[in-house]
Amino acid sequence: MFSTKLITLVFIGTLAVAEPLQRRTATNVFPTPPTTSSLSKPITVAAGATFTPSQAYTRYDRGSAACIDQAEGGDADAVFLLEEGATLSRVVIGANQAEGVHCLGSCTLDHVFFEDVCEDAITIKQKSGTSRINYGGAKHASDKVVQHNGGGKVIINSFYVEDFGKLYRSCGNCGTQYRRAVEINDVWAVKGSELAGINSNYGDTAKIRTTKATSVSTICQRYNGNDDGDEPTKAGSGPDSTYCLYTTSDITS
Repeated sequence: MFSTKLITLVFIGTLAVAEPLQRRTATNVFPTPPTTSSLSKPITVAAGATFTPSQAYTRYDRGSAACIDQAEGGDADAVFLLEEGATLSRVVIGANQAEGVHCLGSCTLDHVFFEDVCEDAITIKQKSGTSRINYGGAKHASDKVVQHNGGGKVIINSFYVEDFGKLYRSCGNCGTQYRRAVEINDVWAVKGSELAGINSNYGDTAKIRTTKATSVSTICQRYNGNDDGDEPTKAGSGPDSTYCLYTTSDITS
């Protein structure tokens, strides 16, 4: 026969397994890099591989004068190139760069911090699949933090963003357009223009949950995107149960 003590232990163990994971909150405290590595070319993280520096939160950049305001850059200007299924973990991207991280396929960024964004911090080029951006942060992005040029979904969890144009933007005028989705969870946003910009005419969706937004002008902006390079036009903002999927209770200040 089972003893009462054994039954109790089994019951407690079952509860421990069933208990949901604890939510992790965004932080405005950025790590202090122990050293800086200025690269002559991007570091490519191979498909399915994980890059974590030997000294956690090493700063990586592309050398002095790499940032030229909002000049559009390409893969050669990035600090990291992530192939399909690659993960970048515990690094700091310094101010001396034109482009931060380019995801050539679906990717994961864990605890990646951008001290001063030049053009875009993260460019998503996957054709499908899901990319995840977890527990990092970005400051001083005059334009976009996450630029979603490819298809599929981007999930942003527990991320801190300060002094920014847009946290997320589905490409408004790419030559090839997709239906895109973004999920923004447990984010802390301070002093920005738009938390998310999506193309409602292509069926994009932005699902936003438990997010703190202070001095952010627009939570979800809908656009009419195009594939001919023209500047997209605005098509309304705010929750609508179709494209901008959140309620006022999901946002606190």
